[in-house]
Amino acid sequence: MAANGTTTSSQRKTAPRTTKSTSSSRTDAQKIREGLTKVRNGSVSYARQTAERSVDVPVGVVLTVADRVNEVVEPFTKRETAERELKSFRTQVERELNKLERRGASSRRKARTRARQTRNRFQREVKQRRRRFQTTVKQNRTQVEKSLKQAQTAVSERVTTLV
Repeated sequence: MAANGTTTSSQRKTAPRTTKSTSSSRTDAQKIREGLTKVRNGSVSYARQTAERSVDVPVGVVLTVADRVNEVVEPFTKRETAERELKSFRTQVERELNKLERRGASSRRKARTRARQTRNRFQREVKQRRRRFQTTVKQNRTQVEKSLKQAQTAVSERVTTLV
């Protein structure tokens, strides 16, 4: 650099030339400017969409609530339609009650059946265990009595041989 801060042509570095023509390719500065423009436009678009959304959501909510209120109130504007609507509600309630009753009854029956099966299984197991225990005790008693008789016989034979 020169002392005054300017560059001379001999001090400048030349960019390497590419095979593309410089008139058809964009420069880096153009690309940067274009990118910044896109970012700016995108930011503006995003801000606009956010603002529109913040207005559209409450308006949509109000319209939906108004529609639902209208749907609820509409049948009750005339006596005939109100009576028809009430009859329909009564029928629906009765239908739901019948469904609930059937479901409860079937659940109660299943629970009773399960309890009965469990009780019967338990009783069977207790009977089997009692029977096995009694059989084992009887067999052991018989064996002990037999062994005792053999021992008594052996002792009396010894006593008789000694006397």
